[in-house]
Amino acid sequence: MIKAIVTDIEGTTSSISFVHDVLFPYARKHIAEFVRRNAEDPHIVPHLNDVRLEAGEDLSLEGVIEQLLQWIDQDKKITPLKALQGLIWEKGYKDGDFHGHVYADAYENLKKWHAAGIKLYIYSSGSVYAQKLLFGHTEYGDLNNLFDGNFDTKVGAKIDAESYRNILQHISLPGEQVLFLSDIEKELDAAVQAGMQTYWLVRDKAIDKSAAHRQVNDFNALTVNS
Repeated sequence: MIKAIVTDIEGTTSSISFVHDVLFPYARKHIAEFVRRNAEDPHIVPHLNDVRLEAGEDLSLEGVIEQLLQWIDQDKKITPLKALQGLIWEKGYKDGDFHGHVYADAYENLKKWHAAGIKLYIYSSGSVYAQKLLFGHTEYGDLNNLFDGNFDTKVGAKIDAESYRNILQHISLPGEQVLFLSDIEKELDAAVQAGMQTYWLVRDKAIDKSAAHRQVNDFNALTVNS
């Protein structure tokens, strides 16, 4: 019996193109200005220091900006970068420059599962702040009330089984009662190692019945026994 569902975002609830063609370019365009403008803000300084820590160098402010741009171009999943991106995206959402993309099938099923009493959680490499921004500014309105919690890389890397054990400990459920949804095989492998059940979202691709995880094209094809 599934009592909780943990879902990825990019390629699962939301389109990869939205993240790569809208969010990432927007952050890249504005990150230098944002860092320079907020270099002494006590809420921003810890993130800048974390960039230096991750880089292993005592970088100047311009060096921090250069490092952040390099990480963006390399699509690195690094916590201080994700935190700063989330802060930049906030302005874009609030100014109406874009809305958080959520597939219609994901929205309908998340709403249905929430109504059925299944606990819903997000686990994404994007910061918790960025997750809440995306789901708080969708074409369906603010969807954050559907979720019981959010997890990002602070809980661990998404391809590390220990991360999923940490999530299970946090939500106080055994793995067999938790379903993890993702479009990335290595993430699903890690979740299985932690004892979770899985579904592999393969949107716009043919189903491979011999795959290591159950594959579906969208949320409508998921079988969830609650």
